[in-house]
Amino acid sequence: MTVTVGVLTETAPNETRVAVVPEVASKLKSLGATLLMQSGAGRLAQFPDDSFTGVEFADAAAILARADVLLKVQPPSPAEIGALKSGAVVIGFMQAYARPDLVKALRDRRITSFAMELVPRISRAQSMDALSSQAAVAGYKAVLIAANALEKFFPMLTTAAGTIRPASVLVIGAGVAGLQAIATAKRLGAVVEAYDVRGATREQVKSLGAKFVDTGVSAEGAGGYARELTEEEKAKQQAVLDQRIAASDAVISTASVPGRAAPRIISEAAVARMRPGSVIVDIAAEQGGNCTLTRAGETVIHGGVKVIGPINLPATLACHASEMYARNVFNLLKPALPKGELAIDWQDEVFAGAVLTHDGQIKHEGTRKVVEGQ
Repeated sequence: MTVTVGVLTETAPNETRVAVVPEVASKLKSLGATLLMQSGAGRLAQFPDDSFTGVEFADAAAILARADVLLKVQPPSPAEIGALKSGAVVIGFMQAYARPDLVKALRDRRITSFAMELVPRISRAQSMDALSSQAAVAGYKAVLIAANALEKFFPMLTTAAGTIRPASVLVIGAGVAGLQAIATAKRLGAVVEAYDVRGATREQVKSLGAKFVDTGVSAEGAGGYARELTEEEKAKQQAVLDQRIAASDAVISTASVPGRAAPRIISEAAVARMRPGSVIVDIAAEQGGNCTLTRAGETVIHGGVKVIGPINLPATLACHASEMYARNVFNLLKPALPKGELAIDWQDEVFAGAVLTHDGQIKHEGTRKVVEGQ
């Protein structure tokens, strides 16, 4: 039987993205799927209803009642889970570590759920990696926020009034968000340096034209994993980093660990050493922040330094963020729709790795231990 794919308007506060864009809607149609969308679902991402072809528009209740597969950006609400038919599939960011009640509801309703944040980090799944695609958006936008908040030019300017020195930008964390932040700050003309506990990122940082901050401490361990640093090494590492923070006009902080609180890297004392007018943009604000002064969704001014804690940065660039996310979701779902019918291959390591709940069970081991205490 032809699969019915449903897409709702996202209802989470400040969420402007949509799980399916016109390009992906056409691709789903070409696979034989029936696509149901809530009218206006793509409006905030600049995709009006008339930009979609081959799509049936319906209200939320009808979509939830008919959908075999529900595509989301944010986790489904308890009401949405309750309205889905038993055995339906939900794909989206699930944030299971922070939402045990949602996981229980998915389990009890026998909903098969795939968490985009659990997609394995393997070569074959790069096109499905929504964490990376949305992190790239966040890294880019964080630099624009810093440039807007800093009361200085980013690039060097030679004018009749004299030469203006370029701004100095420090990026903490050289993952996807950090590397995009480095590239963006360089394009804007700033002098950029970056730090990451993983020495292996040095060449990536340098390839983008930034200077790698060498603390003189290596965390490289056996098998390519980071090892635990001694207290003396930690102190030495932090002293060098604090010095670079103090010398920077803008700091973009991107360090985070999925499912855990963000590591605290920037102390109040380090902020106090920065020049008045300097800016910190803490991308990890929603996970508690890399800076001890960060407050999610707020700008804190401490000694003249602006500490900005933006939330849901990808939603501030909704058009391109939605396009990237929709492609990630489509690439995950496509192998399960060989003839327009839903057929999940549970031997596929991508599906096996990304599944959160299935057939009345919590399949993700880490989540099951937290929720069920086993």
